[in-house]
Amino acid sequence: MIAMFLDPLYFYLPIIGGDACMKIDIALGVWVTFARTFTDLFFFLHIFMKFRTAFVAPSSRVFGRGELVMDPRAIAIRYLKSNFVVDLAAALPLPQIVIWFIITSLLKNPTAAHANHTVSLIVLIQYIPRFFVMIPLNRRIVKTTGVIAKTAWSGAAYNLLLYVLASHVLGAIWYLASIQRQHHCWNIQCKNERNRTPACISLFLDCSAKDNPARQAWLTTTNLLTNCDAQNDENFQFGMFAEAFTNHVAEASFIDKYFYCLWWGLRNLRYC
Repeated sequence: MIAMFLDPLYFYLPIIGGDACMKIDIALGVWVTFARTFTDLFFFLHIFMKFRTAFVAPSSRVFGRGELVMDPRAIAIRYLKSNFVVDLAAALPLPQIVIWFIITSLLKNPTAAHANHTVSLIVLIQYIPRFFVMIPLNRRIVKTTGVIAKTAWSGAAYNLLLYVLASHVLGAIWYLASIQRQHHCWNIQCKNERNRTPACISLFLDCSAKDNPARQAWLTTTNLLTNCDAQNDENFQFGMFAEAFTNHVAEASFIDKYFYCLWWGLRNLRYC
């Protein structure tokens, strides 16, 4: 469950760092990467345990009492033919590898900050095998321990936890989509101003160029701030993502940003 909670935190890496500029929250990226690496160890431990877990031979069930297979080779072959690929896909530290390359690239090429969509795509793709691993495992744990059946309060708390987790994922996706919507508007406006003086270049949309004299000169004459203002939707439609900017969520601290997005997820999930 903790592993399912950590992955959406990668969606909070892109942040608004000033007027018409975006950057990556490196401190958050490092923290989430270390936390996720720790939880990944349990996925590999889960794989190791399944290579050592005996099973009842299906053919022996016909005669009543099943025969327990304890041969390591037979156990390994059976596991490799069943769920090994899904378990391995869920355990691979793909986001950590991508984040490492992004942070390394940021030290050499600041425009690499906008490669965050690669991390987001990998997290979303890997969330699928993790879901198929965690849900059955969680059900077996609940069935074995009988946590849900003990008291009504424990069952209600468990279901509430799942609801909060779903809201957490929904809120993180909404935040990332809001940031991408804003950046999309900036790109459109920047392309429209490439033939004027001072001209706009893509580097100006990265906070690494915030103190660039050419960018500061462009910022005093550009229409980008007006045309990409979420409070004024005449030139660009932000839709359901306008709230992230009209309520100043995008430039808020991580704690404020996270709890607002969690609240947004709780508020909107009830209509699903």
